[in-house]
Amino acid sequence: MNHRYRVLIADKITPEGLTPLEDDERFELERRIGLDQATLADALVDFDAVLVRSATKISAEALAKTERLKVIGRAGVGVDTIDVAAATKKGIPVLNAPTGNTTSAAELTFALLMALARRIPAADRSMKAGEWNRSQLAGTELSGKTLGLVGAGRVGGEVARRARAFGMRVLVYDPYLTDEQAERLGITRVELDEALSQADFVSIHVPLTDSTRGLIGPRELSLMKPGAMLVNAARGEVVDEAALVDALTQNHLGGAALDVYATEPLPEDHPLRQLDNIILTPHLGASTGEAQRSVALEIAEGVRDALLRGDLSRAVNAPSIGGDEMQRLRPLLDLTTKLGRVARTLAGGPIQRVELRYAGDRENVLRPLSAAAMIGLLTDVVGRQAVNFVNALHLASERGLKLERVRADRMQAYGEYVTITVSGSDSQFRVAGAMLSQEHPRIVRLGDYYVDVVPSGCLVILRNQDVPGVVGKVGTLLGEAGVNIAEYHQARHERGGEALAAIRVDQPLDESLIDQLAAAPEIVEVSQVDLRE
Repeated sequence: MNHRYRVLIADKITPEGLTPLEDDERFELERRIGLDQATLADALVDFDAVLVRSATKISAEALAKTERLKVIGRAGVGVDTIDVAAATKKGIPVLNAPTGNTTSAAELTFALLMALARRIPAADRSMKAGEWNRSQLAGTELSGKTLGLVGAGRVGGEVARRARAFGMRVLVYDPYLTDEQAERLGITRVELDEALSQADFVSIHVPLTDSTRGLIGPRELSLMKPGAMLVNAARGEVVDEAALVDALTQNHLGGAALDVYATEPLPEDHPLRQLDNIILTPHLGASTGEAQRSVALEIAEGVRDALLRGDLSRAVNAPSIGGDEMQRLRPLLDLTTKLGRVARTLAGGPIQRVELRYAGDRENVLRPLSAAAMIGLLTDVVGRQAVNFVNALHLASERGLKLERVRADRMQAYGEYVTITVSGSDSQFRVAGAMLSQEHPRIVRLGDYYVDVVPSGCLVILRNQDVPGVVGKVGTLLGEAGVNIAEYHQARHERGGEALAAIRVDQPLDESLIDQLAAAPEIVEVSQVDLRE
């Protein structure tokens, strides 16, 4: 045998899950638990791969000395304890294990639902206090009740299946869930406000992204039925904890159950700890023997395949192409990703199909361009760090997106031209971009309107009536709010009809300013896309 790969096990990872590496003589495993960052940096010099869980951090300091390390493996979903940017800069792919804890997380969610419904923790406390308060501990059945799911990915889908088995009606808010997926799960797709206002129980199953942070705030909690109950076993910062405390203190909600928190561990003096109508667990979603074996097995297989076959399908950061070719393609890939973000924002509904069309001279470019487009389309779904050139197409396929790639003849007016068309059951939207040169990308089409916009900063897109004074009114509102306009492009089909304005500004507009714009009688619709790096 010519070479053995050395793998450092730097965290408490279930030994049974490491058999793909331990049973293969091409790998040599060594366990060193509890290393500080400086000591870990010295150790990584001599290893080809490192496996961690949540206790061991992989910081830029830990990676500073290594030139040998080829793979970082995280036995779990989140990679927040790994400096992914530092790893990417050094060309080290970071792998995770996103599916291993699905069943455990779903079962914990349902356990919390049942504990809330039947007041099990309160009954336990009462009994241990020597009481027998049956009349004061009456609960409610799940059968016949409505469950509102916020998110229906892997875990949410499993919760939906269990809820259906208990005779519950399931409503789901998930902009990325297709009609076919909803039908397969036996659930009904609705908007967020409807899911919250109709549900007897609400369960959160979304990742933490810019668009989901604080998603369930004071307004959303106020929409819930009096006496309704909330479960969050996803990410703590999705729910506004202060607003939740108020809703529980005022008895608007009948109860809540949390497994995740904005700050973990939950501070000893946190007001959530003082409430009687809440169940708190210390982030137990993946804390089963089965889940720990599953994530260990998944990451061990991923590290093995990455080292032996170059398979980075589980990577969260590694590009599918590299070196000089990546450098040459980067401006076009960046433009395509931004086109995907624009298309996602302006699509107007769930996306089921995506067509990517490329016109230019490059060969073998459709696959990386498709991945770049999917990064833009999925960033707000799975999180910025969770989608990349390696896994974007896989994630899209998992979510039922049908992709078509088309190579077209070069257009005389542009060196390279990319069109993304997204379609749903009853909607379609097209966006296009062009490279005027290697350093000059442009967005050149938004729907049926032709524009010429630099894809940077924040893009505010208005549909408005083509009447005198609109541009001035919009400019005045933005100016009074201290928003600097970098570029204002107005397009129309005919005089006096409907027009489109693409406005590039230096910072995102807050919700109140968007509401002011939308309230103007000449404005039909306001959208915003953050294209900053």
